[in-house]
Amino acid sequence: MTLASEVLDAARARRVMIATAESCTGGLIAGALTEVSGSSDVVDRGFVTYSNAAKMQMLGVSADTLSDHGAVSEEVAAQMATGALRHSDAGIAVSVTGIAGPGGSEHKPEGRVCFGIAQPFGVTTSTVEFGAIGRHRVRAATVEHALNLLLGALRA
Repeated sequence: MTLASEVLDAARARRVMIATAESCTGGLIAGALTEVSGSSDVVDRGFVTYSNAAKMQMLGVSADTLSDHGAVSEEVAAQMATGALRHSDAGIAVSVTGIAGPGGSEHKPEGRVCFGIAQPFGVTTSTVEFGAIGRHRVRAATVEHALNLLLGALRA
């Protein structure tokens, strides 16, 4: 059984729909979930908010939060996840925002990804430093980590 299948089964067991809010993965998390046949009963929608404007318009991320913390921050990940929950019929949402590479800076290195998990009772965030392992591998690792976070939250 795939990780995505496990997430879907856990969502079915909890009777909740899932929403995704993705920046650096460009929809790959929603893609992994919807790759599984029958996923439409628990996948509500995915938001691909690559630009800051999209994060603000589609998810309600605050311009102040973006300017104060930058797009790659736990503060933005939290607002992305809560925005996805608010703008969907989902009971759980995952968000990702990061620097897949190539590039980055001293303060925001390549491979840094911030995650958010929002549920009606609150939001949790975390940051993972995948390192400069290449764009494709950062994105793949981000999808896997996001699915694991969803699975853990659904089973908690």
